[in-house]
Amino acid sequence: MIVNSISKFGKYCMFMCQVLRTPDKWKVFFKQLLFEISNLGVDSIPLVVIISIFIGAVIAIQMTINIVSPLIPSYSTGLATREILLLEFSSTMMCLILAGKVGSSIASEIGTMRVTEQIDAMDIMGINSANFIVLPKMVGFVLFVPVLCILSMFVGLWGGWLVAEFTDMITVENYVYGIQSFFNEWYVWYGIIKTVVFAFIISTVAAFYGYYVKGGSLEVGKASTDAVVVSSILILLADVILTKLLLQ
Repeated sequence: MIVNSISKFGKYCMFMCQVLRTPDKWKVFFKQLLFEISNLGVDSIPLVVIISIFIGAVIAIQMTINIVSPLIPSYSTGLATREILLLEFSSTMMCLILAGKVGSSIASEIGTMRVTEQIDAMDIMGINSANFIVLPKMVGFVLFVPVLCILSMFVGLWGGWLVAEFTDMITVENYVYGIQSFFNEWYVWYGIIKTVVFAFIISTVAAFYGYYVKGGSLEVGKASTDAVVVSSILILLADVILTKLLLQ
């Protein structure tokens, strides 16, 4: 297992050497880049918004229910909701969810191109297929994912505000005061930095598994599943390392 993992990592590094080369035609690259930003990033906005609203609301409800001590100020609900969203959910948890959506999409798309011999045709024509197919996806997703991160933070806090507005669990004034209390701007940048790293992991790992598919449609499905699983594990590992480096 260890030998196989090392071998696969070496293959991944050689694959990235092919991907991270200067595009042959910049005009074609930028055209494909805009398409991938729309396909992978903009199309993910509804999913991010819906999940963030409900998670923000659930966090606010749970914090209100569990903060029963009179020694803990009531504005702690807003403060805790903000910290959870900024530090973990809007970066790590959101990217784990996107690994399922975006990662499986990339792996299945490239895998289908492989089994239908479209990639082989590009190689025969002398085109760097890895660079042509993967680089726009990787750059497009990495560029747009900070937008999704900031959107998730904002919408999640708004979800908590809806709980304060439409229930009597906490007042809006206390919730808003909690959001504003002890604010650390670095936590926002911390979340953005993590999402950029996670986006790179999701896009490149999914592309790697899709690019080297062998067989038919069943293998494409298996590669898509493997891409999501490996991406999720690497995201959690990177989360531990980045947290240690950025918050110590």
